[in-house]
Amino acid sequence: MADRDGKKDDFAAQANAERDNLVSEFVAFLKENKKWWLAPILIAILGLGLLVLLGGTAAAPFIYTLF
Repeated sequence: MADRDGKKDDFAAQANAERDNLVSEFVAFLKENKKWWLAPILIAILGLGLLVLLGGTAAAPFIYTLF
């Protein structure tokens, strides 16, 4: 299929291409858009989420002793 410029439409080829995982796509986004200030914020949010998740498990007494 060709578009107005006569070039081949590579939409189908891109749709069938292997997809990147979420982490590599996020790192590519940070590189391309120069948004490196987002990385520490997201790492802190993920760390807090991990603490909340582990707070409801058998690991809770070990986490509470850290604080």
